Amino acid sequence: MHRARALLAILCLGLLRPCAAAADAGSTAFIDGHVHLEPGDPGASVAAALRAMPGEGAVQLVVMPPPFTFGDPARYDAEVFLALAQESGGRMLVLGGGGSLNAMLQEAAPEVAVATPAMGRFRARAMEILERGAAGFGELAAEHFSGATPYQSVAADHPMLLALAEIAGERGVPIVLHLEALRSNMDAFERLLAHEPRARIVWAHAGWDNTGFRTPALCRRLLAAHPNLFMDIKVDPVRVGLQTLLAAGASGAVRPEWLSLLREFPDRFLIGTDQHYPEPVAATQRWQAALRVLEGLPAELREPIATGNARRLFGGKGAEAGARP
Repeated sequence: MHRARALLAILCLGLLRPCAAAADAGSTAFIDGHVHLEPGDPGASVAAALRAMPGEGAVQLVVMPPPFTFGDPARYDAEVFLALAQESGGRMLVLGGGGSLNAMLQEAAPEVAVATPAMGRFRARAMEILERGAAGFGELAAEHFSGATPYQSVAADHPMLLALAEIAGERGVPIVLHLEALRSNMDAFERLLAHEPRARIVWAHAGWDNTGFRTPALCRRLLAAHPNLFMDIKVDPVRVGLQTLLAAGASGAVRPEWLSLLREFPDRFLIGTDQHYPEPVAATQRWQAALRVLEGLPAELREPIATGNARRLFGGKGAEAGARP
């Protein structure tokens, strides 16, 4: 662990200038608000991410565990990376709850009313995550199709999620929520958003829709109705979503219907690539697709979506303490 921390200190000192140089060269600097690391060797994973950042133009990474169940042998939570991130010179923030709060949520999912002891443990764990230095909660799942994690489904207005919204609102931190869009789960999602207007909910993976239902029109309706709703943008060049932001072909321009939505709500979107570090073997990485989105935006949209909105959400440099949407 000491060797890993020493390596991080060296990396953090050496990475500041390359990032500035990359920006000077014309690349788009951005904050990646949705990143996953490999817990098997935390020091090596963090070092790989920090080493990659200058070439990508990333100035900050928001790291979070995936949404786990108790039965997943790979389950971990924020503690694996918190100490290392805190030594990164502000270049890395950590969200928590994917390995604990989400597992509690999925275990309690069938229950409409949660027993008092279970709710007490859930609230206590949420507070512990923040007290240990996490910048918010994530990644939690209300509807998650099977893949790297098993299928998970729970009503978005489940009592535990409502309680978490109350804590997030009181403490001024965001919740990153994975919710595949279905006609049957939107009413519950809106009840969650309305329950605590101070709670900033980041609906993960705009532009990577697996049902065809998360259209710009649906996003527009929800954003207009709920000022505390934010969305992170994911474009997967390998497994393209059904409502992707980028047009097919060599131009890869941002689709007009998405560009119109971004113009209407420039303060509600951020980049959240879902990139994994060390980077998987692939011809094109997800961060590269995100850069194509940013570089296809008009100048007045690029800064808020690339960095400004993430700074407000996660409390980074320039964020106002206790800011509300």
